[in-house]
Order: sequence, then C-alpha cells, then structure tokens
Amino acid sequence: MPGTSPTETPGRAILARLTDAGIWLGMALLALMAGQVVLQVAARNFMDLGLPWADELARFACIGMVFVTIPALAGRQVMVAVTMLPDMAKPKPRQFMILLADLATLAFAALMLWSFAEFLPRAGKFLTPALRVPNWVYYSLALTGSLFLCAVALHRVWTALRRRDPSAAFHDYRDETGQPT
Repeated sequence: MPGTSPTETPGRAILARLTDAGIWLGMALLALMAGQVVLQVAARNFMDLGLPWADELARFACIGMVFVTIPALAGRQVMVAVTMLPDMAKPKPRQFMILLADLATLAFAALMLWSFAEFLPRAGKFLTPALRVPNWVYYSLALTGSLFLCAVALHRVWTALRRRDPSAAFHDYRDETGQPT
C-alpha cells in the first residue's frame, strides 16, 4: 500500500480507523449523555416534570460510550494497568507480560461475546421501559464494542506472536499536518 509503513497491513489500517471512529462516537455519546442529564435536571427543577426516557437515553449513551471506546484503549494498551513490573523487566519478559495481558483481554472479549450470544436471543425482543426500543437495540453498541475489542485483542496477540510491537498498529496514523499516513 503506498504511503504505509512496512509493518502496516490492511487489517491494521481498518482496525485503527474503526477504533478511531469509536473514539469519535464515544465523544458524541458523552455529549448526548451530558445533554440528557442536564435536560433531566432542568425538567425536574424548573417544570416539575420527570423525563424517564431522558434517563434511559443517558444510560444508553453511557453504556455505548464505554464499549465503543475500549477497543481504542486496548489497541494502544492505555487501559488502567499497573505497569511497575513490566516497566522494570527486561525486554523479553516484558513482551511476555504484554502478551499475557492481551490474551486475558482476548479471553474477556470472548466471554462477553458468549454472554451476548446467550442473553440477546432471549432478552433482545423485550422493550425497554421508557424508550420502548428492543433490548437488542439498547445493547447493540456494547455488542459492537465487544466485537471490536475481540478483533483488536486478536490482532495484538497475532502481532506479538510475530515478534512485533502490538501497540504500534494503533498509535495515531496521521502525520504532523493531520493527513492520514
């Protein structure tokens, strides 16, 4: 591919752009959530009116925001972590610890997907109380984020097994001018 580094693959580029889109969607969901909370407080205090749909929509935005942004954090390996031991370790043990952490993330993502496979076929057809949307819609962003997290973790494990830096694929892929590289 022209303009790409020798370690970049089409799969890496797609995952990097999808995780970048997850960050932007997460920011939009954060704004929606904040707006819904402000609306709910204003309606209660100024109009003595409860808006149950606003609370449910804010909860949807919060759940979605968490799940769609986690793949970007996992790809960059910047989730909450205690890194004192890996930081002090020599390169080979450090690489092993990172691989072990990525395998744990992959196992978690697979468990989440299995949980969705068990939960959504039964509960997905029921409607949420206030918005009256099916549960499968309500949890769709969580499912999407879990799928992307699984893909990112799998890519990181595969990259680490090929003895390459798994985090390099998810760092900013734009140059100093803001143009994609």
